[in-house]
Amino acid sequence: MDTYISSSPERTRLLGEQWGEQAACGWVIGLCGELGAGKTQLVKGIATGLGFQGRVNSPTYTLVHEYIGGRLPLYHLDWYRLASVDEIMGSGLETYLPSDGLTVVEWADRWQDIAARPYRLVQIAEIGLHERRIRYEDFVT
Repeated sequence: MDTYISSSPERTRLLGEQWGEQAACGWVIGLCGELGAGKTQLVKGIATGLGFQGRVNSPTYTLVHEYIGGRLPLYHLDWYRLASVDEIMGSGLETYLPSDGLTVVEWADRWQDIAARPYRLVQIAEIGLHERRIRYEDFVT
C-alpha cells in the first residue's frame, strides 16, 4: 500500500491528475473517506489528467456523471445514498465496472468485493485542516 500526504486541495488534485494521465481503459478507482475528505477533489484532478476541461461535480444526487471529451470517458459514481450491494445492483451502476473508459466510485466501501480489475482502492483521511493522508493499493489480476 502506498501513502501520499497532501497539504492542500490543490495537491490532492495534482495527485489525481497524475493518475488520470496514467489511466488505461477499463480501470476502476474506488474512493473511501468521510464527507469532506477530498474524494471529489481527487476526481477533479483525474478528469484534468484525462484531458477533460469541463466542470466536475460530485454525483451524490444523480448517482453518476459521465465526462466525455478527454482521452478516455470518465464515469464518476457516488454510492453515498446506496446502503447495500443490493441497492447498488438495483441501481444498474455495476455496469460501469469495468467500462469503456475510467470509472471512479466514491463511497466504494459500500461494496467490499468489487470484482473489477485493474482496481485501485483509495482511503482518504483528514489529518489536519487541509492535510489529507491518501493510501492506495492496486489490484491487477
